[in-house]
Amino acid sequence: MSEPARKLRVVFADDEPLGRATVRTLLERDPGVEVVAECKNGVEAVAAVRRERPDILILDIEMPGLSGLEVVEELEDDEPPVVVFATAYDHYAVHAFDVHAVDYLLKPFDDERFATALGRAKERASRENGATLRERLSDLLETLTERQAATARREPATTRLSIHREGRVDLIDTADLVWVEAQDQYVMLHTRRGDFLMRESMGKLEQTLDPARFLRTHRSAIVALDQVRTLERQSGGVGRVQLANGLWLPVSRSRMSTVRAHLG
Repeated sequence: MSEPARKLRVVFADDEPLGRATVRTLLERDPGVEVVAECKNGVEAVAAVRRERPDILILDIEMPGLSGLEVVEELEDDEPPVVVFATAYDHYAVHAFDVHAVDYLLKPFDDERFATALGRAKERASRENGATLRERLSDLLETLTERQAATARREPATTRLSIHREGRVDLIDTADLVWVEAQDQYVMLHTRRGDFLMRESMGKLEQTLDPARFLRTHRSAIVALDQVRTLERQSGGVGRVQLANGLWLPVSRSRMSTVRAHLG
């Protein structure tokens, strides 16, 4: 008597309770999968993937702390699961998912569309290796990073950031920024006149900064281009940049080509 097929392990993340309830119900209908973690945000999703090592990861793209894309970037050097994105993105981004053979659910989706995406993910998880999945996700991140940069160029850049505290507001000129560091749901602004903690996501801050003067090199770092002195490529396709103050900051695999292009 043959043993029953192993159930595929699934982690999913959505910051909306109704969204999580919907995905949970749909997953419970499939006897071929097992939910091993349910997450409210991107930070929880990263921890769950590293703890549970799932076969499939279902990610809402718009989440606090870390977006779905930032979750994938954070996991770039790990053994990747098959990723299904749930997104309300426009046609261009959906086309990017198709080009790089990454599954997606365009919100609002119905039960049939979810079943189709899950079926594709199950089939892919059964036949593809980690190297192939990693390459696909890295190429997707690079494509969407370039799109986000092009979109940012069409928006007016901010020249001053406001940090609200009890009884006071600190005003930071972006001309004083040296680099920005991700700290969960906050960012640390490292400036020429000190460090300032700001409640903002890296993704939203990146969209407000001048793309001609600032560049996202990694999920955890945005740098002022005039502060960069060295770009060094390392093994595995990742790299690092050195700032004028001697500090080295990481460059993720998916952002290496963009960083090289900006630095000439």
